[in-house]
Amino acid sequence: MKNLTWFFDFISPFAYLQFESFKEKLPQDVNIEYCPVLFAGFLKHWENKGPAEIPSKRIFTYRYVSWLARRKNVTLNMPAIHPFNPLVLLRLALFLNCEESAIREIFYFVWRDGKSVDSATDIDCLFQKLNVNKEDITSSIVKEKLYSNGKRAIDLGVFGVPTFICDNQIFWGHDSTEMLVDYINSPQMFLDDNSIANIPVGDIKNRPR
Repeated sequence: MKNLTWFFDFISPFAYLQFESFKEKLPQDVNIEYCPVLFAGFLKHWENKGPAEIPSKRIFTYRYVSWLARRKNVTLNMPAIHPFNPLVLLRLALFLNCEESAIREIFYFVWRDGKSVDSATDIDCLFQKLNVNKEDITSSIVKEKLYSNGKRAIDLGVFGVPTFICDNQIFWGHDSTEMLVDYINSPQMFLDDNSIANIPVGDIKNRPR
């Protein structure tokens, strides 16, 4: 049994698409620890811009995930507003102990059904479906867990979502799923990784002004 940790944010369509591929792609003998995190916290920590902050990248990203979903025969309907504040969804998942069925319902709420976190009617329906009161997710325990998930991820070097951690190795992005599977099945393929990590860093500040 291989233990995997999956850091994700419901704001990410790539997290949704990767989640939908688990049964098809991942070996049966793995244990997944689901860790909701706030993607915006990574952007702040690593001083990065999100895809939606670059207009042309935002448009391309939406076109790409729409194409990718069609190609993989996964239903995807863009939410009315994106990006959105995912805090309520992250806390909801944590309150429900990150049960896989709850995570699936939340992903479906946003990316399959195209519902909006900013719609009181939509969000009320989600809470009713999961049998949760809104007040339940505002506890200090839930908030602290979300904070500690983010700190844990950053301490491991996680810089984006979705990200798998396996044996303290980072597998970032939807398109790293097959790389993760190869690592699980044939770790000897990755014995040269240490030499890659030791490549000297060049002058990253020498950029055109």
